[in-house]
Amino acid sequence: MRKSLRTIVSAAAITALTLTTATTAQAAAWSSSDKWATWSNGGYTIRNDVWGSGVGPQTIWANSYSNWGVWANHPNTGGIKSYPHSARNVGRTLSSLHSVSSSFNVSRPGGGAYETAYDIWANNNAYEIMLWMNKQGAVGPLGSKQTTVSVGGHTWDVYKGTNGSNQVFSFLRTGNTDAGTVDVLAVLNWIRNRGWFGDVNLGEVQFGFEITSSSGGMNFNTNSYSVSFS
Repeated sequence: MRKSLRTIVSAAAITALTLTTATTAQAAAWSSSDKWATWSNGGYTIRNDVWGSGVGPQTIWANSYSNWGVWANHPNTGGIKSYPHSARNVGRTLSSLHSVSSSFNVSRPGGGAYETAYDIWANNNAYEIMLWMNKQGAVGPLGSKQTTVSVGGHTWDVYKGTNGSNQVFSFLRTGNTDAGTVDVLAVLNWIRNRGWFGDVNLGEVQFGFEITSSSGGMNFNTNSYSVSFS
């Protein structure tokens, strides 16, 4: 009897959450449940990007490039399921840039397994630079730890590795945060000064949630996000 009652309560909670999410998506300027859905706004591109295997449903919604979110119900299994994100392309070499900065503010679940992260691409995706602003559950970076450094306005544990297609540099913030500003150019120049790459061409600066699991359905919201460069 108790088990049945818990099941009923759990089902009711999931139904309520689904209805809330559906209402949010319906009220948004754009929404989609397609794995590869994209939406362009204000010079940015928002992508649902459900690219992993063994995935569950995921619905993305957006009011602008700066205000968007997803409801995701990915099973409690290993492996990255998706990286919903908003991206701005820079398309300039590091030496030609005076500044690249970004600000963000998110609301995220207390369960599941994921990280809130920048994914920054250089030299036609030959180099991938990830900046983990927070992490939850059983997730970890590629490669091995190189050092701990304070750069770009934050203190990071720095990892270096490869995924078989490109070099990956992962900067894991030593403490979780849900809002802040990052001096992206300072981070990239730190990598360059270590000789890990040269005067690379900076492509997209992406920001979103790399989700491994969100069983039962969870909401990931970006309250604000922007990238500026000169």
